[in-house]
Amino acid sequence: MQYDAVVLVSFGGPEKLEDVLPFLENVLRGRNVPAQRRQEIAEHYCAMGGRSPIVEATRAMAAHLQNELDLKGPRLPVYIGNRNWHPMLEATLRKMAQDGIGRALAVVTSAFGSYSGCQQYREDIERARGIVAAALGKAAPQIDKIRLFYNHPEYLAIWIERVQDALEQLPSGSEIIFTAHSIPETMAAVAPYREQLQEAARLIATANGQARYHLAFQSRSGRPEDPWLEPTVESVLIACAKRAVPGVAVVPLGFLSDHMEVVYDLDREVRQKADTLGVPMVRVKTPGDHPAFASLLRELILERCDPERVRRGVGRCGVWPDGCYEGCCLTKKPPVVSYQPSVVTSGR
Repeated sequence: MQYDAVVLVSFGGPEKLEDVLPFLENVLRGRNVPAQRRQEIAEHYCAMGGRSPIVEATRAMAAHLQNELDLKGPRLPVYIGNRNWHPMLEATLRKMAQDGIGRALAVVTSAFGSYSGCQQYREDIERARGIVAAALGKAAPQIDKIRLFYNHPEYLAIWIERVQDALEQLPSGSEIIFTAHSIPETMAAVAPYREQLQEAARLIATANGQARYHLAFQSRSGRPEDPWLEPTVESVLIACAKRAVPGVAVVPLGFLSDHMEVVYDLDREVRQKADTLGVPMVRVKTPGDHPAFASLLRELILERCDPERVRRGVGRCGVWPDGCYEGCCLTKKPPVVSYQPSVVTSGR
């Protein structure tokens, strides 16, 4: 497939205090989030001066990818389009149309499959493109999306390295707590999210010689009466303290860069809990700023440019396809057919 550009599609985040409430209106529109939880989220952003760390992280990721493509090819311009804050996807697609971009490949900042981490990005891209097409007709660029890459060996290698660095700072016998954003059980039932997280955690822990590790969930925002994925990070910490675990490496596995859920929920709230329990904790760095991450993205781009290129994926689950199976990652509907992974190209 021939592409004219790459668009890095990110969650987006506010840059100043005045942006916080309008940004959250975009994020939470149509979602059944209790007023108290909305206020808590707003206060988290305000406590950080109103600026989300994802803003600079996304810009740096785009710059590193642009440099990688300029040096090694394919020589494609990299744009940024966000779901929830400026530059918004619609504005970015208009700019791409003005620049003569006919077809682009979307690099979405999520490695795992869920409604909010995959399908919603697809919907937002199509919605933005529809608006641009209504105004500009055929000039609106066609957009394809890269596949999920949770078990790509280069992606896992970054986590393995960074987890090892964290464990070296902790006493012998310390354990790993992998964490990801919680989602409703109804959503998890029709998505590969939990299974992909479990597989990635297993591969990373095994590579670090850790037989004992945990997968936990954080930052839930729904009604208390609705079941969301558990256990929470805090409950796992409490269990570790009861067993006198000498330390924990907390791995934000579900995040590519430092979202607010990392720098506030983990670095402040979870760390405070660990300190209270007397459990030494090291928060593992997210992978998006690693020098090898741009190389990973380039490989995923090359896959789509050359259908004959070997695709890499390790572990039990194979290589995720470019598209998704029918019914995947919806909000409540049951899946129509089961996903049949392709043959694993390397690893165990």
